[in-house]
Amino acid sequence: MGILSRASYVIRSKVNALLNRAEDPHETLDYSYEQLRDELQNVKQGIADLTTQKKRLEIQKRRLEENVDKHNKQARQAVEQGRDDLARKALEKKKQKMSQIEDLEAQIANLQNTQDNLVEKKNELQSRIQRFRTEKETMKARHDAAKASARVSEAMTGAGDEMENINRSIERAREQTEEMEARSAAMDELEESGAFESALSDGDEIDQELEEMRREGEVEAELETLKSETGAEGEAEPAAADTEADAPSSDPEIEAELEEIKEEDEDKEE
Repeated sequence: MGILSRASYVIRSKVNALLNRAEDPHETLDYSYEQLRDELQNVKQGIADLTTQKKRLEIQKRRLEENVDKHNKQARQAVEQGRDDLARKALEKKKQKMSQIEDLEAQIANLQNTQDNLVEKKNELQSRIQRFRTEKETMKARHDAAKASARVSEAMTGAGDEMENINRSIERAREQTEEMEARSAAMDELEESGAFESALSDGDEIDQELEEMRREGEVEAELETLKSETGAEGEAEPAAADTEADAPSSDPEIEAELEEIKEEDEDKEE
């Protein structure tokens, strides 16, 4: 087999495969049924044409037969009147008409035979069409049932195109869900380990130190103000000792609060 022959064979094979996949059995069966019905209609039309032609010949035959009777009468009358010449002419015409009648009878017989054959074929074709119609509907029902069964089987096994698309969608949704679940678990794990707190604590410690420095500054400023108001900076320690007896006794609650503040300062320094 040559290269061109092999290529032509491959092309025909692929075209036939495509046609088989694209072919709809319903349309093919209905088309074949319509073709048979058209053929039956043609046979009926042929029978009708033959019958019409036969009827025309039969009409001509009857007319010729009437002419034969007429020529018989003419010949008889001519003989009665002693006109043999006229009788001879009438008989000659009678012979011509009888010859034509014989030809017509042969043609009519042939048409009748043809008509009988066509009627027989028409009856046979009608029977075939009726059987084909029953088989056609049965085959269409079987095809629909087989197609439905195949779809159900594909749906059950997941082999169909639609089920394959659905399975892919479910798989993608499962992968996305698992990814989101993994991210959420990772975030929870980081939060439990304190990684987020350590990341945020840097800014919090700075703010706390700044706030503490601000409070210490305010305290020192207020202490300086108290000192300036009481004149504690300009007095010497002996003078303070001399006037200790004259100063009023200190309040125990104030002394206790000062002691607590002192202890808190010592704890912070530690």
